[in-house]
Amino acid sequence: MALAIGALGTVGIANSAPAVAQAAAQEHKRMPISEIGTLPNTQQVRISPEGNRLAMTINNDGQEVYAVLNLDEANPTPKIFASSGEFMEAGDRTVGFYRWIGNDHIVFQLVSRENFGGQRGDMARLVSFNVNTGKMEPLVWRDSGGNASTILHVDHSTGKFLLERQNLSYDSGADRNRPEVVEVDVATGKFQRVQRPNLAVYGWFADGDGNIRGGSSYDGDTGQDRLLYRSDGSENFKTVQKVKDEDFTGAGISPSIFLDEPDMAIATSNHDGFTKVYKVNMQTMEIVEEIFGVEGYDVGGTSANKDGNALGSVSYVTDRSRVKYFDPQLKAVQEQILDDSFGKDNARIISTSEDMTKLVIYVAETNQAGGFYYYDIQSGDFRQIGWSNNVLKDAKLNPVEMVRYRASDGEMIEAAVTMPRHRMGQKNLPVVMITHGGPFGPRDNAEFEPWAQAMAEQGYVVVQPNYRGSGGYGSEWIKKGRDDGFGLRMQDDLNDAITHLAQQGVVDANRACMMGWSYGGYASARAAQRDPDKWNCTIAGAGVYDLGLMRRYDVGYLGKFGSNYLAKGAADLDSVSPAKNASGDWAPILIVHGVRDARVPVEQARTLVSALKSAGKQEGKDFVYLEQPKNTHNLPYDYTRIEWLGAAAAWLEKHNPAYVSSDPDFASKPALDASAVKMAKELDITI
Repeated sequence: MALAIGALGTVGIANSAPAVAQAAAQEHKRMPISEIGTLPNTQQVRISPEGNRLAMTINNDGQEVYAVLNLDEANPTPKIFASSGEFMEAGDRTVGFYRWIGNDHIVFQLVSRENFGGQRGDMARLVSFNVNTGKMEPLVWRDSGGNASTILHVDHSTGKFLLERQNLSYDSGADRNRPEVVEVDVATGKFQRVQRPNLAVYGWFADGDGNIRGGSSYDGDTGQDRLLYRSDGSENFKTVQKVKDEDFTGAGISPSIFLDEPDMAIATSNHDGFTKVYKVNMQTMEIVEEIFGVEGYDVGGTSANKDGNALGSVSYVTDRSRVKYFDPQLKAVQEQILDDSFGKDNARIISTSEDMTKLVIYVAETNQAGGFYYYDIQSGDFRQIGWSNNVLKDAKLNPVEMVRYRASDGEMIEAAVTMPRHRMGQKNLPVVMITHGGPFGPRDNAEFEPWAQAMAEQGYVVVQPNYRGSGGYGSEWIKKGRDDGFGLRMQDDLNDAITHLAQQGVVDANRACMMGWSYGGYASARAAQRDPDKWNCTIAGAGVYDLGLMRRYDVGYLGKFGSNYLAKGAADLDSVSPAKNASGDWAPILIVHGVRDARVPVEQARTLVSALKSAGKQEGKDFVYLEQPKNTHNLPYDYTRIEWLGAAAAWLEKHNPAYVSSDPDFASKPALDASAVKMAKELDITI
């Protein structure tokens, strides 16, 4: 039964909230790359169980730092207690996540890429921070193997939690490689084992009462998934599912929430082609009921109710991120207050107190960077926490929408298109394609994306296709990308997006460049090598350019089967590797890579640069290489991001200027962005 509005607060948000300032001045002037492309000023806001403290990541002089905000103070201000730079310098560790355990402790996951007996892998650990004493302590590091950071269950009242970890103290090598479960006291760091390793389990599941109810394994060499289950916390486990994920689409049924009903669970499955939420009998693995699905799209993650024994919400993405609430209180807040006050889906609940009466809300339209707010649904207290971007605030920048186009083989593809707001109504504009990474899994949608906004501010139409293989469109869409492989039909999908927009009169196909990071970097290099007649230039960041070299790197990281995600449809890896095909005509290419990149080693960029030189390509004319000493795969500092975007804008200005003499608005052409001018000088790009 839905909660009545009166029970949520004596006054509505629209009346009680402070007026949100309209950044009208910002909406008219052209915003520089140095403002759009920075790290968010506020992000990842997490509210404490009692609802009186916030943990958040903020931008401090171009670096991510972690802070606590005490809402009980008269004039609360964030108190910084750690920085990402400190963790990186101490062994190149990065923060994967953080969360509250009890009201006095924040627990961090630290991740680093390590060499384990000649094989690369991620090492993950937990660190606790006591907000009262300011003390930071490692948790369960002694004898821990590669992963000691998976939290299975939390009891905020006692400060104890269940942690899955590999234990190197076991005499058996097999046991060392399989995880145990320990109960940890976050205040003291003391722990005790509650579940021994099982040779058939690589990951454990717990129910809302903290009982270990299931385990799963994935063999990276064979691709087989196995699921074990028991009805309560004392029975023996039995195998209830074995599947082989041949196409990397997530085969089988994946339980997420164990219900109070005997042997019933909430689970996700894509057995009918799209990921949906189901009620499942865990003894028989039979689907009892379909709970939620979205036509034409996969659903995302599920969240439990406050007791951990029922479905609370489901996240999913269509044209933008959305949430379906099953918890009646949060459903009423979302639909009857937030949607009414800010417009449907413009406000989302991102964190709640344990009793779900105090919330963190993120508010943004699709062309706004947005901001974070605190809302007490009982008192009606509604106040701002911080802007995602302190300069942009709530300014409305370049409009973005999803469009559909037909590929040259007849497939329908969805793409995000961002239009330059200062050139609205004009036809045949220059275009920049930004190709997302992955490639299998991620996707783009119609929301504020800093890179797209930065390029649109320069005067370009920006298109971001969800080419086949992109996530969110069902298992068959993944298979189509897998079957055609890197650099083949997937690459055609990118070309076809430009053809479609040109036929609509939106862009000029002769004024097109491509840029992208990770797989997007590969696609940009492949475009320069395979289709130089279609692209005036490309900008490749952190890309894979020698696929055989990358597969050899990934065998130790992903397993023999797992590494086969690369170019399944290609005759051989060399045929679609830009570094192996450096001769012949290429479109001009800017190459950017971080020395600290652990996911795609800088060796990839250096190999491509060497191949281009050996093929007679001239540095400064045919290609430019920017190597960033402190950059990783995730661009952790403001300056690395601004260098990347500024260099891209400079390269675009040289090879595909946003304004040419035939444009009707050429006379009002703006000055080149200062970041582009700076990078053009540093890289000796003549513009």
